[in-house]
Amino acid sequence: MELIILLAIMAFLYASVGHGGASGYLAVMALFAIAPPLMKQTALLLNLGVSLMSFLAFYRQGYFRWTLFWPFALGSIPAAFLGARIPLTDSTYKQILGACLFLAVIRMVISLKEATQRSLPAVLGIFTGAAIGLLSGMIGIGGGIILSPLLLLFRWASLKEAAAVSALFIFVNSVSGLAGLKTWIPIDQSQMIYWLAASLVGGFLGARWGAGIASNAKVKWILALVLVIASLKLWFI
Repeated sequence: MELIILLAIMAFLYASVGHGGASGYLAVMALFAIAPPLMKQTALLLNLGVSLMSFLAFYRQGYFRWTLFWPFALGSIPAAFLGARIPLTDSTYKQILGACLFLAVIRMVISLKEATQRSLPAVLGIFTGAAIGLLSGMIGIGGGIILSPLLLLFRWASLKEAAAVSALFIFVNSVSGLAGLKTWIPIDQSQMIYWLAASLVGGFLGARWGAGIASNAKVKWILALVLVIASLKLWFI
């Protein structure tokens, strides 16, 4: 029951900022000592519904920009497929995932302010998307925790435009990553139904909340603490 509740909370918080929540799901599953191959597969599955709902919520508010999305997606989709096929030992997987969770923490605790926007060079977007996609496929995330801060740091998008673009980016990368998996781990279907339901409910509510209301700073700090604990567990336990 604790795992189900935490998955729902992660889905809510991540969907509110245009993310699918894979890094959060992985953090929670790491705390519950779930095997890395199952973590990767499950996180991508849960990502699908949450990122899609998040995208639709921000899209309906008019924040999505196709011209900003397609270069990243063009590079990331094939790269995520290839990344999912790269074999990693459990220890290597945990080390890389732990580093990415710390990246997610940095994204949450550092506020990037709105600024005059710049246009995205298409070639740069394609190569950047490929790099993000490859890493995303390797560890089982959609890549939003990497793309979102880049969009803001280089002033390619506003906060909610970044959320809209990142949400769809996460969805297509998750689909590609799942397609690239060499083997599927058998999953208890009754257990997975509860996990999916929790993520979908949390994602729906979070997406509706985030598309129209700014994120709560205290909530970000709580989420950051959970990710730090999970990162330390992956590295040292």
